[in-house]
Amino acid sequence: MDKQSEFVLRTIEERDIRFVRLWFTDVLGTLKSVAIAPAELEGAFAEGIGFDGSAIEGFARVYESDMIARPDPSTFSILPWRTEGPGVARLFCDILLPDGSPSYADPRHVLKRSLAKAADLGFTFYTHPEVEFYLFKGMPELGASPVPVDHYGYFDNAPHGIGHDFRRQAITLLEAMGISVEFSHHEGGPGQQEIDLRYADALTTADNLMTFRLVVQEVALEQGLFASFMPKPFRDHPGNGLHTHLSLFEGDRNAFFEPGAEYQLSKIARSFIAGLLVHAPEITAITNQWVNSYKRLAGGAEAPAWICWGHNNRSALIRVPMYKPSKGNSTRIEYRAMDSATNPYLAFAVLLAAGMKGIEESYELPPGSEDDVWALTASERRALGMEPLPASLDQAIALTEKSELVAETLGEHVFDFFLRNKRADWEDYRRQVTPWELERYLPSL
Repeated sequence: MDKQSEFVLRTIEERDIRFVRLWFTDVLGTLKSVAIAPAELEGAFAEGIGFDGSAIEGFARVYESDMIARPDPSTFSILPWRTEGPGVARLFCDILLPDGSPSYADPRHVLKRSLAKAADLGFTFYTHPEVEFYLFKGMPELGASPVPVDHYGYFDNAPHGIGHDFRRQAITLLEAMGISVEFSHHEGGPGQQEIDLRYADALTTADNLMTFRLVVQEVALEQGLFASFMPKPFRDHPGNGLHTHLSLFEGDRNAFFEPGAEYQLSKIARSFIAGLLVHAPEITAITNQWVNSYKRLAGGAEAPAWICWGHNNRSALIRVPMYKPSKGNSTRIEYRAMDSATNPYLAFAVLLAAGMKGIEESYELPPGSEDDVWALTASERRALGMEPLPASLDQAIALTEKSELVAETLGEHVFDFFLRNKRADWEDYRRQVTPWELERYLPSL
């Protein structure tokens, strides 16, 4: 048994942990959990825990349903919100087939496979997400409009603000689980919050994001509130983005940094950005996987809808933040299309694959844009060479279906299931008769 596993077993005994939750994620990004007794954990480390994969979205067909969840000891953490009664801990799992090989359906393995390909070329992929979400006064009734907890705006310092207390409690629990937080503040929408996680390798960040969502929802319920990561809950207020900073390291050296270069961006960084720009249309169904995601992208403000990059330009798809001449390791880029409801394992996998394709093929970076993209006319955008992101899930699926890059990155099983599921979502959505249609057309037609 390795030292990490021994440490986990010893900690569970010393801290009187009575329940161990094994977590994993389905293809759509839903967190799954099974609880085992501490006595079973040593065997789980060695052999895993069997379960019915056919009952999990996208995992297996009935006749090949046996699967194994094997906990990753490096992800051990005690759940700090379970303070009453016996202690509870959690570990993320890798999903295996009965012969012990990695499951073709495990999103965590999809990301690990992409990271391994980058590692073969000497790169480690780091990510730093800015997570936006809304707080509502309880779970809204079906069909009713949600009621935000406040009507404050961006960076507002509200006296006795509910958001202050909420963020403080959520951050306290996150940090108790070893998840470092960099910033937190009220966002632009009523009741909208943002909490930014400190940068980490992409696999750790994806695990942290899954934990983050649960912590936020647990704290909200404890305070009589409801937290939602829905991309666009209000027509006239900002959506929930997951602006994510990306960088590649070669050992301790930031591969994106080149002293004296424009914006201190190395050739590797410029080709990585070019890869993201070229492949953005075909990966958007993965980074923005819901029908509602495209309401956010069409909403203007700081949500990108056109494919371009710019230095410190928050209307661009890719922003190069202000550089710090004395801090080369902080050189990074920010991808702004993703929303907070994405499956982070699949999203990070395709972002890395697109960027690495740019490096491997030496893509040339087109000129950047410093204009407010939303203020330009369609003809001005075309003149600048800007192409649009997909305007609907239907358009995004059509582009992804033809993508060799996404098919290779996700693997045949995840690729096929994901697209079938998204196509079914779209077909169900387009048959709906919405309140807007009834209000607009029923009186006059």
